[in-house]
This record gives sequence, structure tokens and C-alpha cells, in this order.
Amino acid sequence: MTRRFTRRAFTRDLAALVGSLGLVCLPVKAYAQKPASPRRIGVLLTSSTGDKDVQVLRQGLREAGYAEGRDVVIEWRSANGDYARIPALVADLVKRKVDVIVVETTLATRVLKRATSTIPIVMATVADPVGSGLVTSLAHPGGNVTGLSLMAVELGAKRLQLLKEAIPRLAHVAVLWNPDTPFHPKAIADLKAAAPALSLKLSLVGARTPDEYGSAFSEISRTHAQGLYLMDDAIFSSHKTTLLNLASKARLPTSYSERPFVVEGGLMSYGTNFGDMYRRSAGYVDKILKGAKPGDLPIQQPTKFELVVNLKTAKALGITIPQSILARADEVIK
Repeated sequence: MTRRFTRRAFTRDLAALVGSLGLVCLPVKAYAQKPASPRRIGVLLTSSTGDKDVQVLRQGLREAGYAEGRDVVIEWRSANGDYARIPALVADLVKRKVDVIVVETTLATRVLKRATSTIPIVMATVADPVGSGLVTSLAHPGGNVTGLSLMAVELGAKRLQLLKEAIPRLAHVAVLWNPDTPFHPKAIADLKAAAPALSLKLSLVGARTPDEYGSAFSEISRTHAQGLYLMDDAIFSSHKTTLLNLASKARLPTSYSERPFVVEGGLMSYGTNFGDMYRRSAGYVDKILKGAKPGDLPIQQPTKFELVVNLKTAKALGITIPQSILARADEVIK
């Protein structure tokens, strides 16, 4: 007897065959789709990639819904405290055609901006983007650069005031700065403007590389300064152990801009919470990967500042920190 096949019978028999083989019917379209390639994020640092604050960038990306390896691949590049290495690192990231670059310093941002006008650039901890000529304004940065401003220039005078309040007898403070750091001249001008009201004399001492730190402290000693103000600089941060040892040997109460200096033995610090800045920079990366133009994203300023005091160091230097400072401190190391 010849069996007559109908469309209904064919469909029934095919379903039975698939079921007997333990197969699952999937839409043909599902086989045709290929998984999207992970987006590539470049991270250009002047200091070390091992800094805990920098690694908070990963946390920010996770909070935005990105899984590293699945959704994004991070291309870490670090100059390890050497500005001379930045151009080669920039060239490498541009050559790799990453989707966006997160950058740490003003100088590195300048090099990036000259190297590419198409790859979006997110500033994570740049001191003065408008004053440095990186963007036209905070509200409308334009071009391919956006991100966060450290407000380092604006915070400088406040940090000098806190040092004077912590040590009322101070009359002469040495300022260690880096002539190669773009925002330092403006920051120093602000310190000079603030000094008279605080009854402070300032002595400026420059140092570009670690090789110059020893001679710089010799010059500071000759000025007979009673305290030291270390300018915010990625190169200084990369060599904080050397600078802390030199300050300790000179018995100079020193004000820093970053908490890690105080944790490792410095007297006090006041500045931006860097971890928060890197976490927030991930939000810019998220917007850009979703299609936003960097020039349309307003530049944000810090929202978290921290005052840290090391009482062990104060005791070793014979200094009594006033209660007015301790009451405002976010962290007191005993």
C-alpha cells in the first residue's frame, strides 16, 4: 500500500524524528547570529596600573553592566612614572584602534589629542582641562575629549591653608613642583596669591625626574623651610617612597594631595578621592560605547574630597595636630 504524504503528515513525522534523536529545534536565525566582539577600552596611565584607585575603573564598568572578557577588553598601558614613554604608548593604542581611551594626566591627554581626533578620550583625573587648553569649556567640551576635572588648581590654596592650620607656627614652606607638568605654573600662581593672607613665605623648588629629587631636597634644606608642600603630580606619585624617605630624613612636615602618601608615613593630605573619579569615568565609557559623542558630554568635577592625618608621623615630628583639624579629618591614622 502506497502511503500518501500530506504537509501535516510530513510535519508530524519530522517532529517525531527530531524528538527521537533528542534534538531541540532552534530558529535558523539563531545559528546565523555571531556573538558580538568585545569592545576594546584603552587605559593610559602615567603611574602604575597596580594602584587600587585605578582598579576601581573595573568596578565602575561592572556596575554599568559590562563583563570583562565578554563585553569589554581593557588594554592597560602605563608609563611607570616616565613622561618620555607616553608618546610610544599613545601610538600603540591608536594603532590598535581601541573604541575609547581613559587617560590619567594632562600631558598624556595632550599627546592623545594630537594623535587622534576620532577615538573618544575620557579624562579620569586631569587637573585643569580648560586652563590647559584640552577643551573649550566644561559644559560643552567639543571634539573627542570629555571626562572629569580634578579641580587641583582650585584645591591648592585650600590645602595650603590646612597645612598652616595644622601647624600654626609655620612661617616658611617649600613647594616642590615639576616644571614639565602643564597645570603647575597656574597652581603655583594661586599658592603665591594665597600665601600672604596665611603669613607664609614660599620657596619654589623644581624637580622633573627622580634623579633630581636628592638635589631638590638639598636646595629645600638651604632655604630653611619649616614645612613642605608637594604639588599633585603623577610622577611624584610613582616615586612616593623615595619622596617620603627624603621628607622624613629632612624632618619636614609635608602636605600631600593623595591619601596613599599619608598611609605610608606622610603627615597629611587633602584632595580628591581618586577611586571615585575612576569609578565615575566608567560612566563616560558606557555612554560613549552606547553611541554618545564625547564633545556633547559635560565635564564633571569631584564630589568627594578627603582629609587624612597621620598622628604617628606628627608625634615623630614633635607636632600636635589641633582638634579643629582632627574633627574634620575623614581618616586619622594612629
